[in-house]
Amino acid sequence: MMPNGYMGKVLEIDLSTKKVSVSDLNMKAAEQFVGGRGLGAKYLWDKVQKPGLDPLSPENPLMFWTGPLTGTAIPGPSRVVVCTKAANTSPIASPYPHASTVAWSCMGGMLAPEIKYAGYDGIIITGKSEKPVYIVIDDAKVEIKDAAHLWGKSTNDTDLALRKELGASFRTAYIGPAGENLVKYAAILSESSRAAGRSGVGCVMGSKKLKAIAVRGSNTVPVANNEEVIKIRAEMFKALQTWNGYDQWRRWGTAAMLMASSQAGTQVTKNFREGTYEQVDKIGAPISEKEFWVKHRSCFQCPLHCMKIGQVSTGPYKGTIAEGPEYETGTMHGSNCLVTDLGGMMKSIELADDLGLDSISVGNVLAFVMELYEKGIVTRGDLDGIDAKWGNVEAMLALQRKIVKREGVGDILAEGVKKAAAKFGKDAEKYAIHIKGQELAAWNIPANHGFAIVYGTSNRGACHQVGPTVEEQQRRTMCDTVVICRFLYYGIGTALFQKALNAVCGWQLDDAGFFRVADRIWNLEKVFNAREGFRRADDYVPKRFTTEAFTVGPKKGAILPPEKQEQILDEYYTKRGWDVKTSLPTEAKLKELGLDELNAVVKSLR
Repeated sequence: MMPNGYMGKVLEIDLSTKKVSVSDLNMKAAEQFVGGRGLGAKYLWDKVQKPGLDPLSPENPLMFWTGPLTGTAIPGPSRVVVCTKAANTSPIASPYPHASTVAWSCMGGMLAPEIKYAGYDGIIITGKSEKPVYIVIDDAKVEIKDAAHLWGKSTNDTDLALRKELGASFRTAYIGPAGENLVKYAAILSESSRAAGRSGVGCVMGSKKLKAIAVRGSNTVPVANNEEVIKIRAEMFKALQTWNGYDQWRRWGTAAMLMASSQAGTQVTKNFREGTYEQVDKIGAPISEKEFWVKHRSCFQCPLHCMKIGQVSTGPYKGTIAEGPEYETGTMHGSNCLVTDLGGMMKSIELADDLGLDSISVGNVLAFVMELYEKGIVTRGDLDGIDAKWGNVEAMLALQRKIVKREGVGDILAEGVKKAAAKFGKDAEKYAIHIKGQELAAWNIPANHGFAIVYGTSNRGACHQVGPTVEEQQRRTMCDTVVICRFLYYGIGTALFQKALNAVCGWQLDDAGFFRVADRIWNLEKVFNAREGFRRADDYVPKRFTTEAFTVGPKKGAILPPEKQEQILDEYYTKRGWDVKTSLPTEAKLKELGLDELNAVVKSLR
């Protein structure tokens, strides 16, 4: 008998041996870690038992996890969480040459429910195929098929080819040339523009010679109290419709934040040099609505339809069809590179998706190159003849194409800004904006010091999604664990999702128990990273934010004083119950969370 909310099975595929097996879900782990990011962290810890494993080795598991609410009538838990050991992060100091963080990356769309309907709570892929392959999962039937005809294709062409081969009833996820050629910040795409972009998960997938997975299912998810679920569903829709952001989110999606963030001084501009973009009106939501957007889309059972699809109607990029701009992509390919041409910006965003790049990281890389070029640290000759001046869209497109081919300077940039800066030398490190090796996203720090905690303490390297306080980090960790979309969380909160967990699973989880799950996950991830060599020193932001004040905009003069950073980190570690000097979890904290077995590991690291 299947446990309520779960299918009770995990599909395991070894690409080296071509062995396919189905194991029972570890229900004790499910009770402690629930699903999504939580089960990903637990299974990663169990499967990667020693530090220093090369993320691109066959032994590194690539995992796709759902949550117990996925595939039910509850709106929101439609995301799949990809978990593995990160391809793109590294500590300041470690005895292990391949040290990196835990990795988790979330992707919306229709794939997660289909995995549940196929009969699985998660998919774990290990090994490495000798030749390119793709996996077809049709309920209990699992095939590993030759992908020679797909290898080298863009994500859009891969999507179309799989639809033609398998039919529209399969839900798919795939990599582009970036993942195939092991670009360290390669993404996994679904539905052409839904991306698990962060942590280099596409690079790990490419290292296994795995081009795609396709899933179709016909099962139903067991529910403990269906009447209660329907009641909670109605409450959720009512909460959304009375949310003051509901109409704006449906109309503009995250693009609404482009102009608001610029006015607040938190928008990344000119490689993080400023927090306000004086020409943001040329790339924001109003002009996108007027000149670009054609239709809206949504993920499974979501009423927000915040995905905006458009087509460039004039200019050199006429005919370009793309999704966006979202806040992150519009900032990283817009204000961060000083782009004023909406059509050109959308072409750059579309190309990143089509090539299978993390749009956030590559936008960071492009601005990094532009600043090095401006300051004479790299020349046109160093860039294979590319004129990388600010705002030059053609240069941005040319650099992306070189990156995915690892051609010329692209081979250097494919490693990310941290390693590229070391290669370029000549003070390039000053302009490489990353934490733990992962490029920062689209929210700037000097005018909002909370982002020093958001980026600095994230367990997957620089991440804009985790929250500026312990309490908010707990809430957002549960979003990733129950696989709830952030945007529905903003309108609904967590209380109704906690209530839904109890109705679906038959649990009696109270507030304290709900957030203890999040604390347990965060601490397990922290110990995983500590074992790899990460310490307090790895939680500091780049020196640009503590030494260079903004020079324009309403937040002119804003800066993060070094002593303020020390203060907020001290307060954060104390609140977490960690050692302030090392940032390691204390014995009491791990015992409190039922993670006593980790104390021996932490003790050996002190």
